Amino acid sequence: MASLNEIKAPVEHHITEFEKKFRDSMRSSVPLLDRITAYLVKRKGKQIRPLFVFLTAEVSGGINETTYRAASLIELLHTATLIHDDVVDDSNERRGFFSLNALWKNKISVLIGDFLLSKGLLLSLENDDFELLRIVSDATREMSEGELLQIEKARRLDIQEDVYFEIIRKKTASLIASCCASGAASAGADKETISRLHRFGELTGIAFQIKDDLFDYSKSLETGKPNGIDIKEKKMTLPLIYLLNNSGWVEKRRIINTVKHHNDNPVKVASLIQQVKEAGGIAYAEKQMLEYRNQAIELLHGFEPSPARKSLEELVIFTTERKH
Repeated sequence: MASLNEIKAPVEHHITEFEKKFRDSMRSSVPLLDRITAYLVKRKGKQIRPLFVFLTAEVSGGINETTYRAASLIELLHTATLIHDDVVDDSNERRGFFSLNALWKNKISVLIGDFLLSKGLLLSLENDDFELLRIVSDATREMSEGELLQIEKARRLDIQEDVYFEIIRKKTASLIASCCASGAASAGADKETISRLHRFGELTGIAFQIKDDLFDYSKSLETGKPNGIDIKEKKMTLPLIYLLNNSGWVEKRRIINTVKHHNDNPVKVASLIQQVKEAGGIAYAEKQMLEYRNQAIELLHGFEPSPARKSLEELVIFTTERKH
């Protein structure tokens, strides 16, 4: 598997320039705001989202100033949704850093989220980037719908596979799809190409989320035991849904009872994880993940071979073979 640095190579100087421009765009004359946005920029992760934007722009006609704005718009709106998520979930940590609400409390966190949202909207409107705004606004709506659908279904826990895929398509895949579609749109691609790359991003995002589900059943570096965090949080993931679908009525009730009422019991959670493995839930989820991954890569074969296309293929593989 190629490393992230190798994957970035065809657009590396664009990513470096983007990071500088993004830092500048976050500056404010309000000292508190400036301090908080500097903290946000400092804790940025692997920059996977801008990477999708720049690589899809490169295969669709070439990177230009609009591509930089597309990447900035996605980062601004996505960061706003993450901040609001942390407030809703009462989370104190994100990616090993303190969350904003842990450091500056909820009121300031919500206002910062609103500020970033407005910065994204203004960036688009000031440059007449209406197509980019439409693509990213659609994704933001879908992400909200996905979260609400998950909350609604979590009360019963007995969700079907089609509902699970609808949730992850909206919650996770819609954002990666918008990265790819906006990259193509920024390069001046036609509607068919934008649509094809949107679908490519959607397929990649679904594979990405299934991989996240599988981490719950892999051993933690700290404890050497499976994480089981999704079970503790009563989230129904694909391996567990597979087990439910292949269990009798009595066994199904028992499994749901464990998730609902004994999700903080490490012995019962470990036993349930073992049951999922023995029933073939992990193997089934891995097979599904690879099918989505292969469909995504197949869509790229409609583009001319190039370093950027090769990096996109390797990025899809990276999202399904990463270790964390």
